[in-house]
This record gives sequence, C-alpha cells and structure tokens, in this order.
Amino acid sequence: MAKFTNPTYLQTDQYRNSANLDARIALHSRFSANPQGWFPWLWDRLEKFPAQAKVLELGCGSGAMWTACPERIPSGWSITLSDFSAGMLDSARANLQPLQHPFTFEQIDAQNIPYPDQTFDLILANFMLYHVPDRPLALKEIHRALKPGGSLIAATTGSQHLSEMHAWMEKLDNSQEMIAFRNLFTLQNGLAQLQPLFHPVKILPYVDSLHITEIPPLMAYLRSTTAYSDTSSATFSQLEQELTTQLQTEGAICVTKESGLFVASKQETFSEFFRKSPLAGLDLPSRHDRQTSNSDR
Repeated sequence: MAKFTNPTYLQTDQYRNSANLDARIALHSRFSANPQGWFPWLWDRLEKFPAQAKVLELGCGSGAMWTACPERIPSGWSITLSDFSAGMLDSARANLQPLQHPFTFEQIDAQNIPYPDQTFDLILANFMLYHVPDRPLALKEIHRALKPGGSLIAATTGSQHLSEMHAWMEKLDNSQEMIAFRNLFTLQNGLAQLQPLFHPVKILPYVDSLHITEIPPLMAYLRSTTAYSDTSSATFSQLEQELTTQLQTEGAICVTKESGLFVASKQETFSEFFRKSPLAGLDLPSRHDRQTSNSDR
C-alpha cells in the first residue's frame, strides 16, 4: 500500500502530531500570492450555509480553519471535529481551547462514521480524501451521514499543484510516489468519484501561487511531505544549494498552486422538499378533487 493511503504510516509517522502539517501551512501562509488567503476564501463560501447546522469535519488536523477565522464561526453551528490520528486531535484541542465555541472532538475513520443516518447538515473534508484507502466507501458513509439537502465540502488540489516542486524532486530522485499521489482525488478526477452519489456537484477553484523568498521554510515544507519522506539528506542538500542559487539570481522562487472546493449536495426526497416548501401545511386539493373540478368546466 502506498504511503499516501497507509493508515499505519499516516497515524504513527506523517500525522503523529501536527508538526509536518504546520510546516506546510506555514509556507502557504507566508508566501501565497492571493492576498485574501485560503481560509477567509473558504469562509466566504461557508457563509452560504444555514446559521443553525450540525457540522462534521473529517480530518480536522490541527484545527487551522477554525483558528484562522474564529469570528466567522456561526454560534448556531454544532461542530464535531474529527481525525483518525489521536495526535492531531490533541493539537486541535489545544489550539481551539481559547475559542468560546463548544467543539466536540472524536477520533473517526472516514470509512466508518459512527453516527446515525441523516445526522449532519454539512460535512467538511479539507485536503484529506486522497489519504483514504477506500474512498468509495468513505463517500458512501458521508452520503449516509448527511441529511437530505445537506452538503459535502471537499477541498483538494489539481494535477498542476506544486508542479515545480515535483519537477525538482523527480530530477534528483526519480520516485514514482508523487505520480501515484496526483491521481487519487484531484480537481480533475474528483467529480467522477462524487457524481454517483451527489447531485449537483460544483467545482470552485481558488486562484493562487507561491512566491517564496526564503529557503529554510521551503526546505522544511519538502521534508515534511509524505512523497519525499524517504529522500536522502544528500539529495536535500543538493536541492537546497540549487534553490539558493536560483533565489539569489531571480529574487523569488515561483511555484504553481492549483486548489479548490467540491460542493457536493445530497438530494432531498420529495417529502423533505415539500415539508420545507411554502406550501407545507396547506390543505391542498387531492388528485380526485382536481379531476372533479376540471370535469365541471
């Protein structure tokens, strides 16, 4: 099993705690070109959802989306934050402790969501579905746990995301791990994976790039990744020298970003749609009454 979907590796190494994830978030926070930032952009999309809702985040990591914009968390949201790594949940608890919102924390495998059918109005999966070994099963579980009319918000990357980084590493160490990773759940192939269960499914791209002006955080990012975890120290040293020369020559190292959201809706049944419609509660004529009325014309 590839490391990207190996639960043992992910729990005991890559996501044992938040250190690796923090290194990656730091690079994007410091050097992204889009002045709005990912989390404020994401919250602009979440504002379209009801002020009263039951919300589940799968793969919450260190809780970054909630600490980034705490003032935008609706007071009427009942929020369960989950991760399959106990270490990541510990980080999330610590980071969110100063916030006033009453979060619930649960260790959950997305392939087996321990809640009854139709529990949640909104399920969030931020940059994590490509780690799930049995993604079709996880999507079925998400669909089951959503209420009719509820939505899955799934953030992911595209096939060109960080393409320059991949080129650097493949030039020095021709590993196939990253090639496999690119094909799991992307903006290009995710739609086909979601459409059997959800309708409609919308793709919302986030326009951004990296303009990196310091080498240490870039190297920390590369060392933190699953794809390059087995790369030798000699290879990293060689790359660091080459990137230092490039930065001195060009003034900045530019890296492509391609990311965005899938907004996937669970269709309402007719009875659920009617219950919420303005016609609910009205004493409408029966089919027989309508036929009788038409015959009298």
